[in-house]
Amino acid sequence: MAQIKVLLIEDDPMVREVNRQFIEKVEHFQVIGQASNGLEGITQIRHHQPDLVFMDIFMPEQDGITSLRKIRELDLPVDVITVTAANDMETVKQVLHLGVFDYIMKPFSFERVKGTLDNYLRFKKQTQIERELTQGELDQLFHYRDEKNNIELSHTLQSEKNLPKGFNRTTLEKVVHFLQSVDGASAEEVASGIGIARVTARRYLDYLEKQEEITMDVHYGGIGRPINYYFSK
Repeated sequence: MAQIKVLLIEDDPMVREVNRQFIEKVEHFQVIGQASNGLEGITQIRHHQPDLVFMDIFMPEQDGITSLRKIRELDLPVDVITVTAANDMETVKQVLHLGVFDYIMKPFSFERVKGTLDNYLRFKKQTQIERELTQGELDQLFHYRDEKNNIELSHTLQSEKNLPKGFNRTTLEKVVHFLQSVDGASAEEVASGIGIARVTARRYLDYLEKQEEITMDVHYGGIGRPINYYFSK
Protein backbone atom coordinates (compact mmCIF):
# COMPACT_ATOMS: atom_id res chain seq x y z
CA MET A 1 0.00 0.00 0.00
CA ALA A 2 1.21 3.54 -0.78
CA GLN A 3 2.43 5.73 2.07
CA ILE A 4 -0.31 7.62 3.89
CA LYS A 5 0.60 11.31 3.89
CA VAL A 6 0.09 13.09 7.21
CA LEU A 7 0.06 16.82 7.97
CA LEU A 8 0.64 18.08 11.54
CA ILE A 9 -1.15 21.23 12.75
CA GLU A 10 0.06 22.07 16.26
CA ASP A 11 1.36 25.30 17.79
CA ASP A 12 3.73 23.65 20.31
CA PRO A 13 6.95 22.66 18.48
CA MET A 14 7.81 20.00 21.07
CA VAL A 15 4.41 18.30 20.70
CA ARG A 16 4.74 18.53 16.91
CA GLU A 17 8.06 16.70 17.10
CA VAL A 18 6.63 13.99 19.39
CA ASN A 19 3.71 13.56 16.99
CA ARG A 20 6.10 13.28 14.04
CA GLN A 21 8.28 10.68 15.73
CA PHE A 22 5.29 8.59 16.84
CA ILE A 23 3.62 8.69 13.44
CA GLU A 24 6.75 7.80 11.49
CA LYS A 25 7.38 4.80 13.76
CA VAL A 26 4.22 3.25 12.30
CA GLU A 27 4.61 1.49 8.98
CA HIS A 28 2.92 3.11 5.93
CA PHE A 29 2.70 6.62 7.49
CA GLN A 30 4.81 9.62 6.50
CA VAL A 31 4.66 13.21 7.80
CA ILE A 32 4.85 15.47 4.73
CA GLY A 33 4.24 18.87 6.32
CA GLN A 34 3.79 20.83 9.54
CA ALA A 35 1.90 23.98 10.50
CA SER A 36 1.78 26.01 13.73
CA ASN A 37 -1.82 27.26 13.47
CA GLY A 38 -5.08 26.67 11.63
CA LEU A 39 -4.62 29.37 9.00
CA GLU A 40 -1.26 27.99 7.99
CA GLY A 41 -2.72 24.49 8.23
CA ILE A 42 -5.45 25.14 5.66
CA THR A 43 -2.84 26.53 3.26
CA GLN A 44 -0.66 23.44 3.81
CA ILE A 45 -3.62 21.10 3.22
CA ARG A 46 -4.30 22.75 -0.13
CA HIS A 47 -0.61 22.63 -1.08
CA HIS A 48 0.39 19.15 0.12
CA GLN A 49 -3.00 17.38 -0.26
CA PRO A 50 -2.44 14.99 2.67
CA ASP A 51 -4.59 11.95 3.39
CA LEU A 52 -4.72 12.64 7.12
CA VAL A 53 -4.34 15.65 9.44
CA PHE A 54 -3.27 15.50 13.09
CA MET A 55 -4.62 18.75 14.57
CA ASP A 56 -4.69 20.49 17.94
CA ILE A 57 -7.78 22.39 19.12
CA PHE A 58 -6.25 25.28 21.10
CA MET A 59 -4.09 27.29 18.68
CA PRO A 60 -3.43 30.98 17.98
CA GLU A 61 -4.80 32.83 14.94
CA GLN A 62 -7.23 30.05 14.04
CA ASP A 63 -8.21 27.27 16.43
CA GLY A 64 -8.95 23.65 15.58
CA ILE A 65 -12.75 23.93 15.67
CA THR A 66 -12.71 26.84 13.21
CA SER A 67 -10.20 25.01 11.05
CA LEU A 68 -12.36 21.87 11.00
CA ARG A 69 -15.35 23.93 9.89
CA LYS A 70 -13.23 25.53 7.16
CA ILE A 71 -12.03 22.11 5.96
CA ARG A 72 -15.67 20.97 5.64
CA GLU A 73 -16.83 24.23 4.01
CA LEU A 74 -14.06 23.98 1.40
CA ASP A 75 -14.81 20.27 0.90
CA LEU A 76 -11.14 19.40 1.28
CA PRO A 77 -10.70 15.61 0.85
CA VAL A 78 -8.79 14.95 4.06
CA ASP A 79 -9.46 12.98 7.25
CA VAL A 80 -8.75 14.57 10.63
CA ILE A 81 -7.62 13.22 13.99
CA THR A 82 -7.67 15.74 16.83
CA VAL A 83 -4.84 15.55 19.38
CA THR A 84 -5.67 17.95 22.19
CA ALA A 85 -5.87 18.64 25.90
CA ALA A 86 -9.52 19.68 25.50
CA ASN A 87 -11.74 17.33 27.50
CA ASP A 88 -14.95 19.33 28.00
CA MET A 89 -18.12 17.82 26.59
CA GLU A 90 -19.01 20.86 24.46
CA THR A 91 -15.71 20.70 22.57
CA VAL A 92 -15.98 16.94 22.17
CA LYS A 93 -19.52 17.28 20.72
CA GLN A 94 -18.46 20.00 18.28
CA VAL A 95 -15.50 17.95 17.07
CA LEU A 96 -17.60 14.81 16.64
CA HIS A 97 -20.25 16.74 14.71
CA LEU A 98 -17.53 17.91 12.34
CA GLY A 99 -16.61 14.33 11.50
CA VAL A 100 -13.17 13.59 12.93
CA PHE A 101 -11.81 10.07 12.59
CA ASP A 102 -10.58 9.96 16.19
CA TYR A 103 -10.03 12.13 19.27
CA ILE A 104 -6.77 11.67 21.21
CA MET A 105 -6.29 13.47 24.51
CA LYS A 106 -2.98 14.88 25.72
CA PRO A 107 -0.86 13.49 27.27
CA PHE A 108 -0.90 10.46 25.01
CA SER A 109 1.19 7.34 24.52
CA PHE A 110 2.74 5.88 21.40
CA GLU A 111 0.45 2.85 21.78
CA ARG A 112 -2.63 5.08 21.61
CA VAL A 113 -1.38 6.81 18.47
CA LYS A 114 -0.38 3.50 16.88
CA GLY A 115 -3.80 2.06 17.67
CA THR A 116 -5.65 4.82 15.85
CA LEU A 117 -3.22 4.73 12.90
CA ASP A 118 -3.69 0.97 12.58
CA ASN A 119 -7.45 1.55 12.55
CA TYR A 120 -7.05 4.28 9.96
CA LEU A 121 -4.92 2.05 7.74
CA ARG A 122 -7.66 -0.61 7.80
CA PHE A 123 -10.22 2.08 7.01
CA LYS A 124 -8.22 3.30 4.00
CA LYS A 125 -7.77 -0.21 2.65
CA GLN A 126 -11.49 -0.92 2.93
CA THR A 127 -12.54 2.35 1.26
CA GLN A 128 -10.18 1.97 -1.71
CA ILE A 129 -12.14 -0.96 -3.10
CA GLU A 130 -14.98 0.10 -5.43
CA ARG A 131 -17.78 -2.37 -4.66
CA GLU A 132 -21.01 -2.79 -2.77
CA LEU A 133 -20.63 -3.29 0.98
CA THR A 134 -22.28 -5.61 3.44
CA GLN A 135 -23.68 -4.40 6.76
CA GLY A 136 -20.80 -6.11 8.55
CA GLU A 137 -18.25 -4.20 6.45
CA LEU A 138 -20.07 -0.93 7.11
CA ASP A 139 -20.05 -1.73 10.83
CA GLN A 140 -16.26 -2.04 10.71
CA LEU A 141 -15.92 1.28 8.87
CA PHE A 142 -18.05 3.06 11.46
CA HIS A 143 -16.24 1.41 14.42
CA TYR A 144 -19.42 -0.45 15.39
CA ARG A 145 -19.06 -3.54 17.57
CA ASP A 146 -21.74 -5.89 18.73
CA GLU A 147 -21.52 -8.88 21.03
CA LYS A 148 -20.73 -11.21 18.12
CA ASN A 149 -17.92 -9.00 16.83
CA ASN A 150 -16.31 -8.59 20.23
CA ILE A 151 -14.08 -11.21 21.84
CA GLU A 152 -16.36 -13.62 23.62
CA LEU A 153 -15.83 -13.20 27.34
CA SER A 154 -19.11 -14.60 28.58
CA HIS A 155 -17.71 -16.32 31.63
CA THR A 156 -15.41 -13.47 32.64
CA LEU A 157 -17.32 -10.33 31.80
CA GLN A 158 -20.96 -11.09 32.49
CA SER A 159 -20.66 -10.56 36.23
CA GLU A 160 -18.21 -9.20 38.78
CA LYS A 161 -18.89 -12.36 40.79
CA ASN A 162 -17.06 -14.45 38.18
CA LEU A 163 -13.84 -12.43 38.50
CA PRO A 164 -10.98 -13.00 40.95
CA LYS A 165 -10.97 -10.92 44.12
CA GLY A 166 -9.87 -7.34 43.46
CA PHE A 167 -10.63 -7.49 39.72
CA ASN A 168 -12.85 -4.90 38.05
CA ARG A 169 -14.96 -5.73 35.00
CA THR A 170 -14.48 -2.28 33.43
CA THR A 171 -10.69 -2.54 33.70
CA LEU A 172 -10.79 -6.03 32.22
CA GLU A 173 -12.81 -4.73 29.26
CA LYS A 174 -10.31 -1.90 28.74
CA VAL A 175 -7.44 -4.39 28.63
CA VAL A 176 -9.27 -6.53 26.07
CA HIS A 177 -10.29 -3.59 23.89
CA PHE A 178 -6.75 -2.20 23.94
CA LEU A 179 -5.38 -5.51 22.69
CA GLN A 180 -8.03 -5.50 19.95
CA SER A 181 -6.69 -2.15 18.72
CA VAL A 182 -3.00 -3.12 18.47
CA ASP A 183 -0.94 -5.92 16.98
CA GLY A 184 0.37 -7.27 20.26
CA ALA A 185 1.51 -5.42 23.39
CA SER A 186 3.60 -5.94 26.51
CA ALA A 187 2.21 -5.43 30.01
CA GLU A 188 4.02 -2.09 30.15
CA GLU A 189 2.44 -0.96 26.88
CA VAL A 190 -1.03 -2.03 28.02
CA ALA A 191 -0.54 -0.18 31.31
CA SER A 192 0.53 3.00 29.52
CA GLY A 193 -2.24 2.71 26.93
CA ILE A 194 -5.14 2.53 29.39
CA GLY A 195 -3.66 4.34 32.37
CA ILE A 196 -3.12 1.63 34.98
CA ALA A 197 -0.09 0.34 36.90
CA ARG A 198 2.14 -2.19 35.14
CA VAL A 199 1.68 -4.77 37.89
CA THR A 200 -2.10 -4.39 37.55
CA ALA A 201 -1.93 -4.83 33.78
CA ARG A 202 0.18 -7.96 34.24
CA ARG A 203 -2.41 -9.48 36.64
CA TYR A 204 -5.25 -8.92 34.18
CA LEU A 205 -3.22 -10.17 31.21
CA ASP A 206 -2.15 -13.33 33.05
CA TYR A 207 -5.76 -13.98 34.03
CA LEU A 208 -7.03 -13.50 30.47
CA GLU A 209 -4.35 -15.82 29.13
CA LYS A 210 -5.26 -18.53 31.64
CA GLN A 211 -8.90 -18.15 30.59
CA GLU A 212 -7.72 -18.58 26.95
CA GLU A 213 -9.23 -15.24 25.98
CA ILE A 214 -5.88 -13.94 24.69
CA THR A 215 -2.56 -15.48 23.67
CA MET A 216 0.99 -14.77 24.83
CA ASP A 217 4.31 -15.02 23.04
CA VAL A 218 7.82 -14.42 24.37
CA HIS A 219 9.91 -11.87 22.44
CA TYR A 220 13.70 -11.86 22.71
CA GLY A 221 15.00 -8.41 21.86
CA GLY A 222 18.74 -8.68 22.33
CA ILE A 223 20.28 -7.70 25.68
CA GLY A 224 18.00 -7.99 28.69
CA ARG A 225 15.15 -10.15 29.79
CA PRO A 226 12.69 -11.68 27.33
CA ILE A 227 9.40 -9.75 27.15
CA ASN A 228 5.95 -11.32 27.17
CA TYR A 229 3.73 -9.97 24.39
CA TYR A 230 -0.04 -10.48 24.50
CA PHE A 231 -2.39 -10.74 21.52
CA SER A 232 -6.14 -10.75 21.04
CA LYS A 233 -7.51 -13.83 19.32
